[in-house]
Amino acid sequence: MSEPSFRMIDGAPQPVAPFSHIVEVDGWYFLTGQMPTFPDNPDKPLPEGIEAQTRRVMDNLIIVLAGAGLDLSHVVQARVYLTEFNRDYAVMNDTYRSYFPEGRLPARTCVGVSGLAVDALVEIDMVARKA
Repeated sequence: MSEPSFRMIDGAPQPVAPFSHIVEVDGWYFLTGQMPTFPDNPDKPLPEGIEAQTRRVMDNLIIVLAGAGLDLSHVVQARVYLTEFNRDYAVMNDTYRSYFPEGRLPARTCVGVSGLAVDALVEIDMVARKA
């Protein structure tokens, strides 16, 4: 096994905790969960509603993937965290699904949580593979 590479990605959102945006080891990429914050203005209020927040999170993940030379086609697994599971699950699903081509959905877990950083409604992390 090679040594892990711990990376911060230029243009990705500022961290809200101590972490690397992405860690790569042996062609596997582990993306830290992204929040619906704006990369160019971390103090800007979060988007309103689950659809807008899910889009911002997915767009942030795309920035991180691109910084490592990857895209959503490399994603093999995702974890979604929702603070209002029953209310937001269906809309989050529709929004999330719109980012992936038919037949290319990663394995996924989705859980309800009591709270997230920056009072977000959603957080998503991913695992990607580059052969």
